[in-house]
Amino acid sequence: MNKTELVKAIAEKSELTVAESTKALNAFLETITETLKNGDDVVLTGFGTFKVAHRGERKTRNPQTGAKLVVAATDVPVFKAGKALKDSIK
Repeated sequence: MNKTELVKAIAEKSELTVAESTKALNAFLETITETLKNGDDVVLTGFGTFKVAHRGERKTRNPQTGAKLVVAATDVPVFKAGKALKDSIK
Protein backbone atom coordinates (compact mmCIF):
# COMPACT_ATOMS: atom_id res chain seq x y z
CA MET A 1 0.00 0.00 0.00
CA ASN A 2 1.36 3.40 -0.93
CA LYS A 3 0.44 6.81 0.49
CA THR A 4 -2.35 7.44 -2.05
CA GLU A 5 -3.99 4.11 -1.27
CA LEU A 6 -3.63 4.76 2.46
CA VAL A 7 -5.31 8.16 2.13
CA LYS A 8 -8.22 6.58 0.22
CA ALA A 9 -8.60 3.86 2.87
CA ILE A 10 -8.59 6.45 5.66
CA ALA A 11 -11.19 8.51 3.79
CA GLU A 12 -13.48 5.48 3.41
CA LYS A 13 -13.19 4.32 7.03
CA SER A 14 -13.50 7.77 8.60
CA GLU A 15 -16.08 9.21 6.20
CA LEU A 16 -13.78 12.14 5.49
CA THR A 17 -13.00 13.52 2.06
CA VAL A 18 -9.75 12.50 0.38
CA ALA A 19 -8.46 16.07 0.87
CA GLU A 20 -9.26 16.00 4.60
CA SER A 21 -7.66 12.56 4.94
CA THR A 22 -4.53 13.80 3.16
CA LYS A 23 -4.27 16.76 5.54
CA ALA A 24 -4.76 14.50 8.56
CA LEU A 25 -2.14 11.98 7.42
CA ASN A 26 0.37 14.73 6.57
CA ALA A 27 -0.19 16.36 9.97
CA PHE A 28 0.32 12.99 11.67
CA LEU A 29 3.58 12.36 9.81
CA GLU A 30 4.88 15.90 10.41
CA THR A 31 4.09 15.64 14.13
CA ILE A 32 5.97 12.35 14.45
CA THR A 33 8.93 13.79 12.53
CA GLU A 34 9.09 16.93 14.67
CA THR A 35 8.78 14.95 17.89
CA LEU A 36 11.64 12.63 16.88
CA LYS A 37 13.77 15.63 15.87
CA ASN A 38 13.27 17.01 19.38
CA GLY A 39 14.58 13.77 20.85
CA ASP A 40 11.27 12.50 22.21
CA ASP A 41 9.54 9.17 21.56
CA VAL A 42 6.03 8.74 20.14
CA VAL A 43 4.16 5.94 21.92
CA LEU A 44 0.87 4.73 20.46
CA THR A 45 -0.30 2.19 23.02
CA GLY A 46 -1.15 -1.12 21.37
CA PHE A 47 0.22 0.00 17.99
CA GLY A 48 3.88 0.74 18.55
CA THR A 49 6.64 3.18 19.40
CA PHE A 50 8.59 5.54 17.16
CA LYS A 51 11.98 6.56 18.56
CA VAL A 52 15.47 7.61 17.55
CA ALA A 53 18.32 5.12 17.87
CA HIS A 54 22.01 5.98 17.74
CA ARG A 55 24.26 3.99 15.42
CA GLY A 56 27.89 4.21 16.39
CA GLU A 57 30.80 4.72 14.07
CA ARG A 58 31.87 1.52 12.33
CA LYS A 59 34.62 0.31 10.06
CA THR A 60 33.87 -1.37 6.74
CA ARG A 61 35.50 -1.86 3.38
CA ASN A 62 34.67 -1.24 -0.23
CA PRO A 63 34.07 -4.70 -1.76
CA GLN A 64 35.32 -3.62 -5.21
CA THR A 65 38.59 -2.00 -4.18
CA GLY A 66 39.16 -3.47 -0.74
CA ALA A 67 39.76 0.04 0.61
CA LYS A 68 38.92 0.48 4.29
CA LEU A 69 36.21 3.00 5.09
CA VAL A 70 34.82 4.51 8.26
CA VAL A 71 31.05 5.03 8.39
CA ALA A 72 30.23 7.99 10.63
CA ALA A 73 27.95 7.69 13.64
CA THR A 74 24.36 8.70 12.99
CA ASP A 75 20.89 8.80 14.49
CA VAL A 76 18.16 6.80 12.75
CA PRO A 77 14.39 6.55 13.23
CA VAL A 78 13.13 3.21 14.57
CA PHE A 79 9.64 1.73 14.88
CA LYS A 80 8.91 -1.07 17.32
CA ALA A 81 5.53 -2.74 16.89
CA GLY A 82 3.30 -3.06 19.96
CA LYS A 83 1.82 -6.28 21.28
CA ALA A 84 -1.68 -5.63 19.93
CA LEU A 85 -0.32 -4.99 16.42
CA LYS A 86 1.85 -8.10 16.54
CA ASP A 87 -1.05 -10.22 17.78
CA SER A 88 -3.44 -8.90 15.10
CA ILE A 89 -1.09 -10.06 12.34
CA LYS A 90 -0.72 -13.63 13.59
